[in-house]
Amino acid sequence: MNPNSELAFFCLLVKMGSLAATAREMNLTPPAVTKRLAQLEERLGVRLLNRTTRRLSLTNEGEVYFTNAQRILGDIAEMENRVSGSRAVPKGLLRVNAPLGFGRSYIGPAISRFSKRYPDVEVQLQLTDRPVGLPDEAIDVAIRFGEIPDSRLIAKKIASNRRLLCASPLYLRAHGRPEVPADLARHQCIVLRQNESAYGVWRLARGKQGEAIKVHGKLSTNDGEVALNWALDGLGILMRAEWDVAKYLRSGRLEQVLADYETPPADIYAVYLERLNLSAKVSFFIEHLREYLSTHADSPASRKSAW
Repeated sequence: MNPNSELAFFCLLVKMGSLAATAREMNLTPPAVTKRLAQLEERLGVRLLNRTTRRLSLTNEGEVYFTNAQRILGDIAEMENRVSGSRAVPKGLLRVNAPLGFGRSYIGPAISRFSKRYPDVEVQLQLTDRPVGLPDEAIDVAIRFGEIPDSRLIAKKIASNRRLLCASPLYLRAHGRPEVPADLARHQCIVLRQNESAYGVWRLARGKQGEAIKVHGKLSTNDGEVALNWALDGLGILMRAEWDVAKYLRSGRLEQVLADYETPPADIYAVYLERLNLSAKVSFFIEHLREYLSTHADSPASRKSAW
């Protein structure tokens, strides 16, 4: 049995969690998978997995084997990426993670064009409501907003972005326009429960002076599109990425408030592990995203040129 094949087989077995699920994934019969595992354990002279009728669990020796198998397979993948990357031909499986709303509106359509342009790349897009931590064996490139705290990751900026405070003309006519950040405390604010260290705290700055305002409102959600629709319905003030609100600011359905104040950074990055730095599929994909977003009608640059 090929050593690399053994490692990949065992890692898949642990990931799937059962002999039956592994058999389905490999298009084999469960007895064939059982026999293959038994042959591996016999060759090593140790039991790697404890089997029950419902699930598998790693033995101590299995933990050691699994951890090192993942590392070795990662090293092999890195070596192959470096070799194939030198030919600058994007191909193979590319696994992408992105936030729900931005992923639906921009990354999905960008991948559609990318797939037509580079048909030898198979793309798996995963949309989540919170960032996926890297390293993650199931993700090659993660799309992130704002500063990237982990210096071990490579972060390539793919688009400029900022968070804006905005509200509909209907709301502003009924409740007035805040003039300073402290005024937000008396307004209905629509709060997103998304990855916020302090829920309902908006941070604004002017020059070197910064303020943290505890905002309140009748409505909160973990879905950015829902929050945006509430703002469009005149139900409160919203802090949202410029990419999400640019077309509504351009049409007049939303108006920016407290425009002289800065909010926390929200530039858009493609983040990946250093071992993928020479991967053709990753570098071509990131360059494609930059090109796609820079020419998109809803980009901040398009909004500014319309003014």
